[in-house]
Amino acid sequence: MSVCRLTSAVLMIAALAAAAPALAQPGWGRPGWASSPYGGWGTTRAQPRSDGRDSREGRVDAAQFVADDAGDALGHGPIAVVAAPEEGSAAQAPGDRAYYEAAVIDQLVKAGYDTTAPNPDGGQVAELRIVREILVPPEAKRKPVSGEGMVGVSNRGTMTGMAIAVDLSKPKKALVSTRLEARLRDRVTGKALWEGRAEIATREGDAKWTDQAIAGRLAAALFAHFPNPS
Repeated sequence: MSVCRLTSAVLMIAALAAAAPALAQPGWGRPGWASSPYGGWGTTRAQPRSDGRDSREGRVDAAQFVADDAGDALGHGPIAVVAAPEEGSAAQAPGDRAYYEAAVIDQLVKAGYDTTAPNPDGGQVAELRIVREILVPPEAKRKPVSGEGMVGVSNRGTMTGMAIAVDLSKPKKALVSTRLEARLRDRVTGKALWEGRAEIATREGDAKWTDQAIAGRLAAALFAHFPNPS
């Protein structure tokens, strides 16, 4: 094969690879599930901004998956909200979790579910998992005033100089990722009917992003267009 043909073949393979759809993260969107068009989960990288903020701050990424054979089971009937069995030490403290549970219940009611009288012998169960991870650690404390001195000697005498820098800006607090995951199951069979997850990055201690605000934003993104994935 000539060099020209070999180069063309390589370029064609690269183009096809770039056009291929991203695979769902393991454990999500298994065979027999209709996946959300939202892609790039877990691959978001920080991009510089003119104001110095991390490009991930305040942005929500969400994905939903629906079992192909879920049929008309979603969006009606009694449902109970519980903690996911695999919810571990990385999950929110019980006090914080209440905000997320309340936000999810609100979305389930809007979708047509009855959350006031869960049926212990039937209906569905919504399993929730809330995880927080530090994306960027907090910046170290800065010295408000710093400087450098310089002394020089020549045949004309001695020279002394000093440069002083003043930095009154506050160090940035940690950038934290909060992820809300939900799985709807049939209580009797245990079959998973629907899965979704939503994640947001916020600065620790940001007055705009309280636990209640984060919970409401994530729950709304998680159940957007429910039960359809798009």
